[in-house]
Amino acid sequence: MKLQILCLALVLIAVEANAVKQGINVTIPALIVFGDSIMDTGNNNNLPTLLKCNFPPYGKDYPGGFATGRFSDGRVPSDLIAEKLGLAKTLPAYMNPYLKPEDLLKGVTFASGGTGYDPLTAKIMSVISVWDQLIYFKEYISKIKRHFGEEKAKEILEHSFFLVVSSSNDLAHTYLAQAHRYDRTSYANFLADSAVHFVKELHKLGARKIGVFSAVPVGCVPLQRTVFGGFFTRGCNQPLNNMAKQFNARLSPALDSLDKELDGVILYINVYDTLFDMIQHPKKYGFEVADKGCCGKGLLTISYMCNSLNPFTCSNSSAYIFWDSYHPTERAYQVIVDNLLEKYLSKVY
Repeated sequence: MKLQILCLALVLIAVEANAVKQGINVTIPALIVFGDSIMDTGNNNNLPTLLKCNFPPYGKDYPGGFATGRFSDGRVPSDLIAEKLGLAKTLPAYMNPYLKPEDLLKGVTFASGGTGYDPLTAKIMSVISVWDQLIYFKEYISKIKRHFGEEKAKEILEHSFFLVVSSSNDLAHTYLAQAHRYDRTSYANFLADSAVHFVKELHKLGARKIGVFSAVPVGCVPLQRTVFGGFFTRGCNQPLNNMAKQFNARLSPALDSLDKELDGVILYINVYDTLFDMIQHPKKYGFEVADKGCCGKGLLTISYMCNSLNPFTCSNSSAYIFWDSYHPTERAYQVIVDNLLEKYLSKVY
């Protein structure tokens, strides 16, 4: 009898291990995302902001070719990570007016393109600040309790994977408006401290598995190279990349300390190195173009400048790391997600 029980236990362990390997969700009931355009799946669509993308050719490689409000040619990391977790192929935007209660169960994204940790960033762009995203999260949990009960809400809070992705808009744009108050180092530190405060507030609300993306090499996006990289060379904007590195140097140890201090799991997720290596060595990852976007001429094109009237949009977006002058293609996002999830996902199961 004992031998039979042992054999059954070994079989169950093997099945669970294989499920994790195959990307099948074992213990994570939902994916909850906060942040900016990297993770926005349509929250800006009905906002009074110029920063929108719910029109062609955005979404040309999305299932059905629909422009859903994702700042890419197809899906974005919130979708790809949800799929990796075995939850769904796409993650709904919380502000979608057509969401039904059951659509909330596997998670949502509160992310809003153009936002940041600095409250001024969202004000400038007329989008949803990360702090207001926390207010919407409280509303989300209330809806879960109302429709599905306290136990379901508790399960989502304690076992879901929470992702926080921001800082690019702060660093690239709002710093210029804040330069009278901060130098580059102190502003990067202010943003990192704000990110840590955000995580603490999220933890207070009950989240227990939290991952925070590092800043990316935003100085290497095509727009920055065009404006600040030199007319002929179009190199990366190194001072901006240095700010991103300073943000990461401040954030990483702070999150490590928080992970030891608070119950649950708090992860610093290093995206910078992977994306930077992709940009510096595109052919290594199967890309042909790394210094301009697919949409339009790819030098300054973003949002309404990337439209169906622009005759220069490329036909093969998967050959490009960037879709427009600021945001990666779905294929680039897929490479990043594949590289990072193997390293970090095991820590949240």
